[in-house]
Amino acid sequence: MTITPIHLKRFHWYDYKRYSFSLGLKTSAGTYLSGHTASEYEPATKRMVVRGGITEQVRTVYAKIAAILEGAGLGYGDVVRIVEYVRAQDIERYADAAAVRRELFGEKQPVVNTVVVKSLLRPDAFIEIEVTAAFAPGTVPSAVFLPSILPVDDQGNVVGTGDLVVQTHAVYERAARMLSAMGLGLDRVVKIATYMTPPAASHYYNTARVWRERLGPVFPTSVEVVMPRLLHPQAMVQCDFIATREIPTAVDPGWKRYGDLACSPAVRAGKVLYISGQAALDATTGQVLHKRDVVAQAECIYGNVLQLVRTAGGAPHHLVKTIEYVTSASLDRYREVGAVRSKMLEEPRPASTGLISEKLLSDDLLINVDALAVVD
Repeated sequence: MTITPIHLKRFHWYDYKRYSFSLGLKTSAGTYLSGHTASEYEPATKRMVVRGGITEQVRTVYAKIAAILEGAGLGYGDVVRIVEYVRAQDIERYADAAAVRRELFGEKQPVVNTVVVKSLLRPDAFIEIEVTAAFAPGTVPSAVFLPSILPVDDQGNVVGTGDLVVQTHAVYERAARMLSAMGLGLDRVVKIATYMTPPAASHYYNTARVWRERLGPVFPTSVEVVMPRLLHPQAMVQCDFIATREIPTAVDPGWKRYGDLACSPAVRAGKVLYISGQAALDATTGQVLHKRDVVAQAECIYGNVLQLVRTAGGAPHHLVKTIEYVTSASLDRYREVGAVRSKMLEEPRPASTGLISEKLLSDDLLINVDALAVVD
């Protein structure tokens, strides 16, 4: 199996070869692009800049994405999933961004996940966009992506206002109905990204009984992030589900801290290895390691990620995608994480997206990494 980085003779916006990530990777199980904002290099000032309002920025981002897809022999019609990360203060203008996407993709609209973030690493950017595409035109991927699911009824009204457990039940029930319509069940879910508001974070583990009632026998992987708000202002929780048409298999190096959790450290479905969000936690006790040191935490995390890849029979170069959720408190040293990636990860570098969260589940954690590998 070959994992091929997407190289362009010219990428008009900046010199991507200077960074510790790939524009995108083409694999036998999908094509994965890094997240992109409308940033570009300005020769006059010798710095990266972001120009325009949200509509102009979205058009710039999708122009970048089109160029990268073309470099892989693909186009908009091959895109199967879009994740749009929008700053909380810009959510009221998000309809303008969605209108551009609908225009560009026409009749073949991909599944869309919308995540409201505290802010983006480029301070002037309103939106960052990440896409996944099929690895060949007309190919049906084994992964099944659901759109972002909120705890709303069929009329779009939030249910269980102020009750996190009721809202979580509603989200899982809606996901079950969507999957049932495709001939699948929650037992085929391999990844759940859960976004929650700050008031929900302290009560999050009360939802464990929902996971245990609705998921398994192979528990999916998970990543949990606290954001300032969600798409609906009264929602406390929002989930993005990935399911599979393959038979999922749990991958566990023997980390005892997962024994009481209704999630797996990693799940393999065909060639794809889904990995739970990794923080700097002791594998036995779950205690935070390297408190308040983002560089040491990143080294610990990427060591864990690579251990999971090796346990699944892979090697470091099989890592194809990472999403780094960081807190505002990490930003003074976050640039140093790039050196950690360069040291620990092999060529081709994985596609990567970096986001600023409201907080992580512990105040001592500064970074959480959501990773994906493709293993032959």
